[in-house]
Amino acid sequence: MRPDEVPQQGAPLLEGQRKAVYVVDKDGHYLIAQSGGDEAEITVTEEAVAWFARLAEDARQRALRGESSPLEYHMFRLRMDLPTLASATGFWRWRVRRHLTAKGFANLSPRQLERYVEALGLTIAQLQKLG
Repeated sequence: MRPDEVPQQGAPLLEGQRKAVYVVDKDGHYLIAQSGGDEAEITVTEEAVAWFARLAEDARQRALRGESSPLEYHMFRLRMDLPTLASATGFWRWRVRRHLTAKGFANLSPRQLERYVEALGLTIAQLQKLG
């Protein structure tokens, strides 16, 4: 991509911020240019955000019915998936999957709760409540 081809469409999700992209100048050297995003990228990002919002609402409804835990809701609300949360906490995926159930979440030790709180940037009270 040449410097004059850098897309400058503003993405509402970027909130006016720009991101760095690599471009090639007329001499073949790589430069860093600022981009506001392009239409395809904006569309994909908006769809991903909407998808996580739907997952969060579904998880919230399941938690209200006692079928899952508030942890599942917060995971999706913060745009994480199971592998991401497992990596952030250091728990094995199968353990996180178990903690996403109402029974598994109720049996978490204070130390385990603290690992989730740290990974999600919440307090214990916030983690235990549905937003």
